[in-house]
Amino acid sequence: MLQIHDVNFEDTKEAFKSKSTKQLRLSYLLFWMMSKPLLVRYLSQITRFLLNVHFPIKWLIKRTIYSQFCGGEDKNEYLKVIKNLGKVGIGAILDYSVEGEDSEADFERTKEELIKIVKISSEDENIPCACMKITGIGSFEVLQKVQAGDLNKDVAEFVSIENRLDQICNTAFQLKTPIYIDAEESWIQGVIDDLCEKMILKYNKERAIVFTTLQMYRRDRLQYFSNLLEKVKAENVKVGVKIVRGAYLEKENLRAQKLNELSPINKSKEATDHLYNLSLQMAIENIEHVEICAGTHNENSCNLLVELMQKRQLENNDPKIWFSQLYGMSDHISFNLASRKYNVSKYLPYGPVKSTLPYLIRRAEENTAIAGQMGQEFRILKKELKRRKLAS
Repeated sequence: MLQIHDVNFEDTKEAFKSKSTKQLRLSYLLFWMMSKPLLVRYLSQITRFLLNVHFPIKWLIKRTIYSQFCGGEDKNEYLKVIKNLGKVGIGAILDYSVEGEDSEADFERTKEELIKIVKISSEDENIPCACMKITGIGSFEVLQKVQAGDLNKDVAEFVSIENRLDQICNTAFQLKTPIYIDAEESWIQGVIDDLCEKMILKYNKERAIVFTTLQMYRRDRLQYFSNLLEKVKAENVKVGVKIVRGAYLEKENLRAQKLNELSPINKSKEATDHLYNLSLQMAIENIEHVEICAGTHNENSCNLLVELMQKRQLENNDPKIWFSQLYGMSDHISFNLASRKYNVSKYLPYGPVKSTLPYLIRRAEENTAIAGQMGQEFRILKKELKRRKLAS
């Protein structure tokens, strides 16, 4: 029977029930630091330098920003985090966050790691799916050349990228485990879209195994979603979509400015919010053909999706609909949704401290650009610390 609940994102007791006061204070300090762009830039440069000269700073990174946003360096560490999240009904999406690799051997290693993650996911009910980036298994430069129509001598490398992707998706298909393929920069996203669609048509005949990602800060993505829906309906397959706002805003705008081109990004946050919410409506209206993951830290969008589900009389835990947030952020959204039996997952990066440093620095730099998000994290953490102080 349909359960209709109001989700209270202000319930900080529920949101932070698994965190100690010491952990909350560390989180507050980290988010304060990330609200200072100059400080983030300075500390990032210092950290890179100290690691490169083998200064013993790894322990400090691991106990601070790494522990906030990453699940662990290896299986023994991240499985403990996954088990704890599972106790409160939250799934974990293992995100192999080693970035900056650029050799064929590196790409093969990443492919094997991703296949391993798919297998782990198929064996653990607390890991609902796997995720990946195309640039983890292939050269950014090659993808850029393909999109620009200038491949020439790199054809073999592109074939290798597609073969690696197919091996990963085939494993996911055989084990009935969804795989989310992340969106990336607009100047390689066209070829990523093509690869995703090829895998969707091949492997999503009965259910959504392969998920593409829509970055709704792009002006063209709602129309792309509409076109994609028409295509899968015509081919009688399911489409999986992870819907996000987007992670490369400043990079996209700077490139467009440098090339004297119109930026693909919406002119305002309000426009992005509007398109994001329209994409949720489009997904629910076509839920017979779509499975979605709403990747968002925005309370209004989460509330809208809850309302849309209730209007369609969909169960809170309908298997076609997931909410997702990054590990270490927006616990007031994740834990309160999970307490009402909605499907919730956390993106859980893992990997060696030094290898995940590019991800951690990117996460810190991206967060400095989201003033509203930082303010919200501060406010919720402060509210819970105050509540605990009064209760003691």
